[in-house]
Amino acid sequence: MSLRPGTPRLLRQMNDRAALELLVAHGPLTRGELGELTGLSRVTSGQLLARLEERGLVTMAGERPGGRGPNAALYAVDPTSAYVAALVVVPDSVTAAVADIAGTVVAEVTVDPSEAADPVGIVRNAVLRACATASVDMARLRSFVIGTRGVVDPATGDVRYSFDLPAWHVGVLAGLRAELGGSVVIENDVNLVALAEQAYGVAKGVDDFVILWTGVGQGLGVMLGGRLHRGISGGAGELGWLPVPGEPLPADVTDPQSGSFQRLVGNTALAEIATGYGLDAAPAADLVCTAVATGNSGFLEDLARRLAVGAAAVAVVLDPGLVVLSGDIGRAGGWELARRVEEAVARICPSRPKVAVTQVEGDPILRGALVAALDQAREQVFSSTV
Repeated sequence: MSLRPGTPRLLRQMNDRAALELLVAHGPLTRGELGELTGLSRVTSGQLLARLEERGLVTMAGERPGGRGPNAALYAVDPTSAYVAALVVVPDSVTAAVADIAGTVVAEVTVDPSEAADPVGIVRNAVLRACATASVDMARLRSFVIGTRGVVDPATGDVRYSFDLPAWHVGVLAGLRAELGGSVVIENDVNLVALAEQAYGVAKGVDDFVILWTGVGQGLGVMLGGRLHRGISGGAGELGWLPVPGEPLPADVTDPQSGSFQRLVGNTALAEIATGYGLDAAPAADLVCTAVATGNSGFLEDLARRLAVGAAAVAVVLDPGLVVLSGDIGRAGGWELARRVEEAVARICPSRPKVAVTQVEGDPILRGALVAALDQAREQVFSSTV
């Protein structure tokens, strides 16, 4: 293995990158504050800031009053130096958000996917509309991350299959990159939820955790050692297919509702058990909300026992320490459901993971896509300062 020598150019590049990351993380800083955080002298910090300001990456952002002497100038990453796009694609809508390099969302639009006949046209239309809303030229977008319900091949980046989005298949990624550029990435939606939870939610600072996504479909986002675990084929986390005692095994894997765990906790199952606890027919998330609001402990205990089967299966294999309930059902059940799932898991599993409810506000898939897009764009922009 060859090592790159510590040349002045390389050291400047490393210092620049560290300074830009600190400015993003801490907000506007004075030259002295930046020097303290980086360990650089005031003179070197000043030279660094001048270099980054000349390249259009840093800008003055006001002054900080001091005691004696003049106020100290504040410096911040220039938010207009680059932009990113994040999208969430579901069968009945496509949401696109544009954010500046500092992470501020400057536009968010939702479009009807029937406006275009193919995935490439759908994405292009959504991005164009978001850019127009933000008055940002699309050429200034440095990365695009698209969240879908499909299984994404980690080796090629292609969607291997998607039951809900049959038009998204092998070849779509190449078409998107031909239209928008090589920085387009497609990612599984629950994996993006895990990124959002790690950045903004209850898993902030946690390296090993899983997202238990419950809703129309069941999914799992796995974070191990601070990194997403996708599996060799991208199929890690397809929890709906988990074999469950007492539930039939699927006879046809092309039917997404035939998985054993899906049968146990899916909308059809919840509607059936709800009647036994005196709940009126309603969408699954509404049933859970009603059960929490009315203190229907029987229904909540039954639901918790079912979810615990999936959580325990994951715990005995991965021992993540933290299971985060997300999706429509997880959000609706809140901390009351999380507490019951944690207790149910402890009864059937030798490891005792903490079970929490998601703390990510807004659309967690879109927020995760923004996290991924910003990471990609900052890697490009912040690493090319010298």
